[in-house]
Amino acid sequence: MATVTVSQPPITPAIPARNDSSDSSRSSQTSTEKLKLSSLQTSSTKRQSNHEVDRSVSPKRWRTFLKAFKHIHNLTPKEVDDFMASYEIYNLDWANEEEMVKAFGPNYQERVGECLRSYYSVLNHLCSLGDVEKMYIPPLMDKKASVLDNQLLYEESVAKDIGLKPGMKVLDLGCGRGRVAAHMSSFSGAQVTGLNIDANQIAQAKEWNNRCGFGNEFVVHDQNDLPLPFADESFDAFYEIQALSLCKDPSASFKEIYRVLKPGAKFSLLDWVSLPPYNPEDPIHAGLMRRVKPLIGAVGTPTPASFEKALVDAGFTVTKSDNPSIDGLQAPLIDKVDIYFRSVRRVIHGLVRLRALPPHFKILIDRLCLDGQAFVQMDNMRLITTTYRIVAEKPSV
Repeated sequence: MATVTVSQPPITPAIPARNDSSDSSRSSQTSTEKLKLSSLQTSSTKRQSNHEVDRSVSPKRWRTFLKAFKHIHNLTPKEVDDFMASYEIYNLDWANEEEMVKAFGPNYQERVGECLRSYYSVLNHLCSLGDVEKMYIPPLMDKKASVLDNQLLYEESVAKDIGLKPGMKVLDLGCGRGRVAAHMSSFSGAQVTGLNIDANQIAQAKEWNNRCGFGNEFVVHDQNDLPLPFADESFDAFYEIQALSLCKDPSASFKEIYRVLKPGAKFSLLDWVSLPPYNPEDPIHAGLMRRVKPLIGAVGTPTPASFEKALVDAGFTVTKSDNPSIDGLQAPLIDKVDIYFRSVRRVIHGLVRLRALPPHFKILIDRLCLDGQAFVQMDNMRLITTTYRIVAEKPSV
């Protein structure tokens, strides 16, 4: 198996953990956060980036914010309750089937699917209040670029890695609102088929891509419901961005992806993994993991080695396996997103106190902001990352 790896710099000492679930220990940093937020907002409009990116199909941020704000405002009590209850799945792991059955019964996969639909039907709107409408924090590709531009830089690197060209058909697993698909089509001329469990996001993906003039297709489907709804050798390439944290059986999924790809097609994965320094027997490590998995929406706990093995067993040849973030750290971007949403949370708290917003706004933003600094800490300690990249290829006949 041919793999390319990168050496990891020395482990960075852990930053101090917070003292309670509300992160009140950071309240003294409010003025600093405001200054950082101001700097972040300025850099999103005026930046000295080392790279140029295609922003032609990126939505206007203020329109996205207002649309998301309105949707959240009009959520029903049941939608709010179902979203909050959905977090129960993140206390479990696909690897422990006995605990899954104990919690949800023999049809646990169906219950997990229900939770995921409830989770993402609200989460995609919460994320759209900030720079993570695409629901992923990207690798740190350029220290001077915004979160949004780092997303675009990474997506364009994917298009190059898998050799996208005009007219090629590419499968996007976990396509979300179709913003990545639109960028892929604009940048490369490829036609994208997106797959997602959430009908609300699929509807938005269709609307946006139609507005952009692309003939991309979008399908409502649970990635864990195999086989995939496509014929053999349907696609010229495949990519996914942080969707496999929800995958029950990567080995079975990769075999299905292998089936629907043409010979010579390339495969790109960017996802969450636990890294070699992570020790589940270490109480500090385990405690951080319990806090971070619900934040990033992870049910499984894969490793780079487990992904590589599953790909090779499916028949792929691994050509690249690394962390594309500068210095192997995503933390600077995680912290930017965390600071922004904490600032939004303070505004929402004030408006709820004034009864200008319904109480469920506070419930939802508190849940979204919970444990952001635990995520930063685990990344700085190099225990996990959500930006591990693997590129593979289906052998030519």
